Order: sequence, then C-alpha cells, then structure tokens
Amino acid sequence: MKKHLLLLLTICIPLSSHGQKVHELSSPDGKIKMSINLSDKVCYNLICQNDTLLKECSLQMKINNQQLGIKPQLAKASRKSINESLTPIIPLKYSTVSSQYNQLLLSFRGNYSIEFRTFNDGIAYRFITNQKGMIEVNNETFQINFPKNYLLHVQQSGGFKTAYEEEYHHIQSHEWNASSPMIHLPVLIDTQKDYKLLISESNLTDYPAMFFKSTGENGMSATFPKVPLEFGEDGDRSVKILKEADYIAKTSGKRSFPWRYFVICQEDKQLIENTMTYKLAERNVLDDTSWIKPGLASWEWWNGATPYGPDINFVAGCNTDTYKYFIDFAADYKIPYIVMDEGWAMSTKDPYTPNPEVDIHELIRYGKEKNVGIVLWLTWLTVEKNFSLFETFGKWGVKGVKIDFMDRSDQWMVNYYERVAKEAAKHHLFVDFHGSFKPAGLEYKYPNILSYEGVRGMEQMGGCHPDNSVYLPFIRNAVGPMDYTPGAMFSMQPEVYCSKHPNSASIGTRAYQMALFVIFESGLQMMADNPTLYYRNDECTRFITQVPQTWDETIALKAQVGKYVIIAKRKGEKWYIGGMTNNWEQQREFILNLDFLKEGQAYRMTSFEDGINANRQAMDYRKTERILRKGDRVNIRLARNGGFAAVIE
Repeated sequence: MKKHLLLLLTICIPLSSHGQKVHELSSPDGKIKMSINLSDKVCYNLICQNDTLLKECSLQMKINNQQLGIKPQLAKASRKSINESLTPIIPLKYSTVSSQYNQLLLSFRGNYSIEFRTFNDGIAYRFITNQKGMIEVNNETFQINFPKNYLLHVQQSGGFKTAYEEEYHHIQSHEWNASSPMIHLPVLIDTQKDYKLLISESNLTDYPAMFFKSTGENGMSATFPKVPLEFGEDGDRSVKILKEADYIAKTSGKRSFPWRYFVICQEDKQLIENTMTYKLAERNVLDDTSWIKPGLASWEWWNGATPYGPDINFVAGCNTDTYKYFIDFAADYKIPYIVMDEGWAMSTKDPYTPNPEVDIHELIRYGKEKNVGIVLWLTWLTVEKNFSLFETFGKWGVKGVKIDFMDRSDQWMVNYYERVAKEAAKHHLFVDFHGSFKPAGLEYKYPNILSYEGVRGMEQMGGCHPDNSVYLPFIRNAVGPMDYTPGAMFSMQPEVYCSKHPNSASIGTRAYQMALFVIFESGLQMMADNPTLYYRNDECTRFITQVPQTWDETIALKAQVGKYVIIAKRKGEKWYIGGMTNNWEQQREFILNLDFLKEGQAYRMTSFEDGINANRQAMDYRKTERILRKGDRVNIRLARNGGFAAVIE
C-alpha cells in the first residue's frame, strides 16, 4: 500500500496550569506533528509545511452534566509506537494492511483520557472514560475552524432522519452559514492549496453517528441525534420518534468512544488507497468466518423481475418460475447469489409467509442444486419485531439478508445494526444494510456485514449520474463498502436520458458501467439489470462476472476529485483496471504506466473502451486485446461520462 506523507499537524489540547503544558507527537516518518497544549480547554491547530490547515479547534465531552476537556488536569502522559501487519477477513483493498503509528495517551483527573494517534497518512483521536456504572453523554464537541476559505464536498440533510442518499454539494466554507442544512459524514475538505482532508469516524458502537452544522464563522461543529425514548406507528417500514432524551447516549462509564479521524493528502489518489476506518476499527470477534463468502448477486428489483424473449414461456414477476430463471442465469455465469427483493413475502410485516406465487423452499433447494444462494430482502422494522427470523432463515438455508429503510443513526439504531450482525452471524447469515448510514468499523468487528448502501446509487435512476458518482471513490467508498447496484446494459448520455421500470437505464457509457465493478468496493456487488440483457451482451457480462469482490492490492493510477479516477487492482496474478470520468465537454486522454507488472513476464490485456461515437451514443464500445510487459505504456480515451475496463493476465 502506498502512503505518501505530507503533513505537519499540530494539536493543542489546553489543560491545567500545573505540569507540562505542551506535548508533541510525530508520525512515524516525522512529517506530521501534533503539538498538544494544555490550558483551560482542549484545542488544536493543524499545520502542514508552515501552512495552518485548521486553527483553534476544540474537543470536549459532557457526561452527567460535567464537562470533560474544560480546565483539564493532566495526571499522566504515556507513549508507544506500533508497527503491525493486519489481515482483513474481507479484503476490499489489500490482503495485508500495514498499520504504523505513534500514540500519545493523556490521562486526566476526573477519570477520563484522550488518546491520539499519528499515522503517515492522517491522525485520529478518541475519548476514553473510566466512570462507575452507566453514564449519560449530554454532548460531544468536535469543532474545527478554517483559517481561509475552503471548498467542502458534502451531503446535506434536512434533519437526522436520512437515507444518506443526498447528492453532493460543493460549498465554499465562508458561504456556509448557521441556517444552512446540516451535513453528515464522510466530509471531504479541499484547502484549495495543496491539501485535502477526509473526515469520518470508526469503531462507532453504542453511540450515535456524527453530523455537522456550520458555526457561522467559517467552521463546522458536530451535532448528534438524541436518544429516542418513545416510538409511534408510522407505516410498515418506519416508526415515529415521539419523545427524546436530553442526552445523545446512555452507555457504560468504562469505555472507549468512537475514533474521529482525518485522512490527509496532497495527492487525490491517496484518498482512494486509504484504510483508516479499518486501522481504527475493533478487530473481528467471530470465531469462525470460513462461511462468509463475498460475491456478486443478480438482483431483480431494478429490472422489474421481467426477463423476456423467445426463451421465456412463463409470466414474469415475483413468482417461482421467474426466480428459477434468475437462478439459472446466475449459474450460467457462476454468480453465487440472487437477491429476492420486496414482493417475495406475502406482507412486508410477515417474514415467515412467502407470497403464494413464490415457493421459497423449492427455490432454496433449486439454488443449492445450481450452487446459487438466496438473499432475502426485509424492512428493519419487520426484523426488529421478528428477531427469531435469523434462526428460521438459517434452518431454511438462506445465505444472507438485505435489510432496508433504517434511515436513522441515533444510539438505538446504531445498536440495532450490531444486534442484527451478531444474531445473523450465529446462524451463518451475511448482511447487506440498505437505507443505511455509512460504514464506521462494525463491518470489521462482524465481517458478515458485506455492504452498506448510504449512497446515491442507481436506484435513483436519472438522479444518479457520473458528475456525482465520480466523487464516490474519494469520499463515500473511501470509508468502507458501498452498495451502489451497478451493471446497467441500457446506457445513455444525460441530454437524451429517459427511463422507467422495467426498462431501466443509466447515465454514462457502457464502458463506464463495466468499470464500476472494478472501481467500487462492496463485499456483495449487485448486478442490477435484466438477465435477458446480460445474455444479449455476453462478452460484457463475462467480463463483469469475472471481476473479484476482494483484492490483494489496490493502486490508484490517475485521480482528480470530481473529475476522473483510474484504478488498478490485483487478485492473485491477475490485474484489473477501471476508469470513470464526469460529464466533461471533451474526451479525456491518459497514458497509463504498467510498472506494477512483473519483470520478464508477457501479459494479455483485454479491454472495453468507449467507442468513437460514445459521446453521443453511450452504448458504443469496443473490445481490444493486446500483449504487454512491465513498463509498457497504454493510451486510453474516456468519452464524456465514459469509462475504461480491462483485465490483465
């Protein structure tokens, strides 16, 4: 994994008037420094190469109406250096991750500590408390101030109830004010002078997710949903919160709180290659993970479950014959799963009674015969009211569940995710969280969590376009797996786009859609389109279905936030390349250097590139084969909203 370290970081934490007031902590390569000052409150400055990136920022926590971090009194400061090699159960970027950092633990009177870590690609901190019994966390302060006008790449929500699917907005920080909508993590900050900072959190457990609001003075401050106390009915897939507490969490007094982290880079490609969420997450707690199998899944919802053509002799829809056809298609291309979305059950409220047209037990048996597993869709509310379904589904032979419409991230809902993951793992079921917040480390504690939505994906039809999606590798997918649901076989440029189920289409070229399977990370990668169209586009389908979902190595070759990204990924001895670009007026041309190949070995590259007319007719592509060696250069062209996909073997 490439790590280019660049920053000089100062964190000043004000403390008491007694003892040492300044504590410095450097990154292993010495390029990032945290200068922690202890006076009457906790504050920090972030400095890089004589540039102040963040100034007079503060971090505090209020528990049981007592403020931690105000007039703190240092009791002890301890240091250590770690250099370890980590092996993720589900390797979305690398089969081995190097985690090297220096740590400073400041312990204060009042039974709390703040732990800081400096990596070669960023910094992190968290609170640790050692209080008796249960505590109420009234609030946590995470405030940062910008010394200059910065560009913020953010998703804005009207409140704490959100599916995290908002389009990215690009806001000048001095124009963002206290009346503006709040934003949620992850957030990408462009200093507009050499540096970018990606903010997110990890090891989020028994605690609400963090949002931000404007300070009104060129800065941002954390805000959190409060603990819900009473609920009311709100349809078959949600609840109304009728009463809230005056605190954001009620939790054990002896615990570590979520990590708040910054990935810091000068080169945009470092955002794509980062593994900070994993390095800070709690390690796997499952004794046996051998049953967890990432893979592709054929999915019927986006295409309306309507295969068609001369080989179809049944009425298509949510019925046994149609799902058997999906299983046959999956078996033909060695796709390990099909997802049965809304409609497989008689009612969204009843997970035990299938639609009379769907013989679920026959489909599970048939799928097993064909080596294709079944994944069942459910609303979160149905799961909560029927927690025994995990045991039942395990006995039936279901492989996984897709759980939808959580749309919240308060403490209760964050705990719900963990309860689901834990119970599902007992019965060897994996989980895909849809209608969810972003990944924040739970997927490493429970690696049976294969993916999360929390993204503006292809379900949004015309609302999903390359100008927005090209930000995802740098922001949303940079913090964890992402269920975007790619794979459209009808491709259109935006000025002619029109689409409606069951004839769903996407904005972007055919090569762009194929490249998404290489670029986007997900342990359960959906194939959203109709088997009929995949059969008719066999050479494209064969490429898509050979792309792995886990990787040994990831190299970002070319990258500019919001404009383009080209990534090379290795699985075993094979390399895959995926490239995508935005709605640029002209085509983009690149020269790729293949120095990552082995010396003395000849390779064959099979590529799918935008055709000469792809700027107008997005379906236009061409397939090319060529022989390559290490050090060769490859010229590629991306049409507007275009892509490039290749395998090198």
